[in-house]
Amino acid sequence: MTETKRRHSGRIDCVGVVCFRGESVLLIRRGQAPRAGEWSLPGGRIEPGESERDAALRELREETGVEAELGAKVAVIDADFEGFSYRLHDYAADWISGEPVGADDALEAAFVEIARIGALGMWGKTEEVIREAWALRNQSK
Repeated sequence: MTETKRRHSGRIDCVGVVCFRGESVLLIRRGQAPRAGEWSLPGGRIEPGESERDAALRELREETGVEAELGAKVAVIDADFEGFSYRLHDYAADWISGEPVGADDALEAAFVEIARIGALGMWGKTEEVIREAWALRNQSK
């Protein structure tokens, strides 16, 4: 998508990263709006002139200190939170290195077993994307 289309879509383009390590997914507890205090995927806004993939890896590094190999895009979701409209581009990834530490606008960062994500009370679409990425990952193995 070009910058012109991003600007005129009325939505803020953002990325999210569904990063797996073994049987766990990397999550952050949001430190700022929207959805402050909730568990979510690492991610954030795509900067002008930045590709989605570059933004995904940058946000992952900034928020968690983790390095990963980015895989396929698993979802595009339009969402409205707290007076803003977002287009979320979510990518699957596999952990390469680093232990998660909450940084930038993440209060916490941790790998959470897939079996436990339903108990975290996160936004339903986030949980759906994680489960979809997990299923796709397991099909390819």
